[in-house]
Amino acid sequence: MDPLVPALTGLLVDIVWWLDSCGDEEVDPDSAVKMMESVGWVLQRLPSDQRERLLQVLADSAEAEQDPARREFLESFPVAFGMVEGEES
Repeated sequence: MDPLVPALTGLLVDIVWWLDSCGDEEVDPDSAVKMMESVGWVLQRLPSDQRERLLQVLADSAEAEQDPARREFLESFPVAFGMVEGEES
């Protein structure tokens, strides 16, 4: 796999995690939501082969992650951004 894919995936996750966790004094909440909606819009429109590759990178990253909070974020990322269906409760 092209090493650029995991690197860009890591950057995307870092930016989204930061937007999700920063306070209102750091980033306007409406702007953060708009940005995350934009990310979701782009990810949902990826061709299926690219989406599958991204999902695999996310899964591999989650498996290798030592920080439990970041691992949980990585594991929830595909559902949160509409790339896969969420599990029924």
